[in-house]
Amino acid sequence: MTLEAILAYAHILAILTLVVFLASEAALCRGEWLNAQVVERLAKVDAIVGVASIVVLATGVLRTWLGAKGMGWYWTNPLLHVKLTLFVIVGLLSIKPTLMFIRWRRELRATGGLPAPEQIKLARRFVMVEAHLVALIPLAAVFLARGFGK
Repeated sequence: MTLEAILAYAHILAILTLVVFLASEAALCRGEWLNAQVVERLAKVDAIVGVASIVVLATGVLRTWLGAKGMGWYWTNPLLHVKLTLFVIVGLLSIKPTLMFIRWRRELRATGGLPAPEQIKLARRFVMVEAHLVALIPLAAVFLARGFGK
């Protein structure tokens, strides 16, 4: 019982961290606000999003293995697969802005140059799509937790 509660807490904390820092990325990724400090901050915030994503996945998987409902209950429910699919899609979408933020930081440090406005808009578009898809995952989660899909 204690392990399940700790795993649930860790999972929720990781999800909140992911959402807060993904929202921070979206807020920072605006042409009118982008300066050298923001480029550096975006790379750091994106790294936190990446770590939080790994913790979300790890704690979620551990909850299916060690939780009270057991693997059989979770892994046979299609809603778990919906959640995982959305999570993977968000992860794949995050690759593009991550690479952009790394490139922006490298260019800033080498030449002092900032990214072009169209590059900033493209990165923000990817981050916004990620943020909107992440918002759908808890919808599947609440139905999963209540036994829908079985």
